[in-house]
Amino acid sequence: LAPDPLNGGGMTGSDVPVKWEVAIDDKFRKVVREGAGFARAQLGHSVHVEVDGLKPNQVYYYRFQAGKEISPTGRTKTLPAYGSHVSKMTFAFASCQNYPTGYFTPYRHMAADELDLVFHLGDYIYEGPGPNQNTPSPRYHNGPEIITLGDYRNRYALYKSDSDLQAAHAKFPWVVAMDDHEVENNHAGLIPEANQPVEPFLARKTAAFQAYYENMPLRSASLPSGFTMQLYRHFNYGDLANVHVLDTRQFRDDQASGDGLKPPTPESTSMERSIMGEEQEQWLLSGLNQSQAQWNIIPQQVFFCKRDYLIGEGEEFSMDGWDGYSANRDRILGFAKQKNLSNLVVLTGDVHSNWACDIKADFNNPDSGILGAEFVGTSITSGGDGVDITDAQKAILAENPHIKFYNNQRGYVRCTATHESFQADYQIVPFVTRPGAGIFTRASFLMEKGKPGLQKIYDAAVTV
Repeated sequence: LAPDPLNGGGMTGSDVPVKWEVAIDDKFRKVVREGAGFARAQLGHSVHVEVDGLKPNQVYYYRFQAGKEISPTGRTKTLPAYGSHVSKMTFAFASCQNYPTGYFTPYRHMAADELDLVFHLGDYIYEGPGPNQNTPSPRYHNGPEIITLGDYRNRYALYKSDSDLQAAHAKFPWVVAMDDHEVENNHAGLIPEANQPVEPFLARKTAAFQAYYENMPLRSASLPSGFTMQLYRHFNYGDLANVHVLDTRQFRDDQASGDGLKPPTPESTSMERSIMGEEQEQWLLSGLNQSQAQWNIIPQQVFFCKRDYLIGEGEEFSMDGWDGYSANRDRILGFAKQKNLSNLVVLTGDVHSNWACDIKADFNNPDSGILGAEFVGTSITSGGDGVDITDAQKAILAENPHIKFYNNQRGYVRCTATHESFQADYQIVPFVTRPGAGIFTRASFLMEKGKPGLQKIYDAAVTV
């Protein structure tokens, strides 16, 4: 509840009762569940309703009432029953929406799509000040770099005011995951980015976590406790997909070698290092071991496959991605190889560009088996309009033969899973620095059961 959203919300200090309704029609003639909760002042007057007794694999509509105010209508869909036969699952994933760098046009197109759900893989907001008002920019942040709970709340309010983002939230259920900019760029666990004092950072992280919970569709199981928050979680989509949403930011060791692009070092390759923490790693391996689904889908934040930036002899990797925690990746790949898995589907954000990669059992052995695919989605706006591909990126593709595709324009990825195949369509807009862009399928890739390796089934370069 926020009558004055950009200035602390504008509510009084007391809790406010909120009625809610869930119906099978958008006119609410057939209400199937209703009740009341409280928008808590201590949680920024947000209310999180967990509704039970709904039918599986069913579209529902919902709305809220506070006093005389009635919210717009939202649409959602429940998961299929555990283990039930599901013939198809269609979803989108997105990440990295920097408000000043462009308009959230991709969400307007996403909202017009027919999807079962949406994954958001991080960088829902950006914590920095952005350009000042004297610098030409599509849009501007509301204030300097955010530090306090009030700062974070106002920043979420700004992003939530975007009508295209609102439309995508209203149309589909979202499964959200956090990366770094929801707190601070490239932080690692309890370690701030650039040799700052830890104590102020932990206070900042506590504020960031609370504001994230207040503004996201999260269950009470994710209610933060100070600077810790349960964000990795699991669900099944009938017999079709086993989904493990990872948290690669909260439990990681510090980036090796001072972060940035570096050759591999004893630190970055150490067996002791982890990007996900031992508990989460064992949880993931246990879940993969028990999976009976057609596809093991792993939505997460940072580049998973090996990506060597150095052309020719030697290697150079991003220390912020899984290349900086290669032993952790090797443990997962080794387990998947041992279990004869070939159905891994890793979904990734963070890098503001589109990539498609074969996941190799051993990235240092081109003849090793293929365990699945990684689909890396571009940003919603971060990086501005972008270009399709440069000669430098073509050289990186040649250096990494398991990487099959690159594109540096804005958009999202639409995915369709069946029992026979998994398809990823890279949806891009030619510009975001002004509103009104159309959307195009830049490329489509297919994984077929029993045929390891990505197949490109559509390719259409798009120009402005």
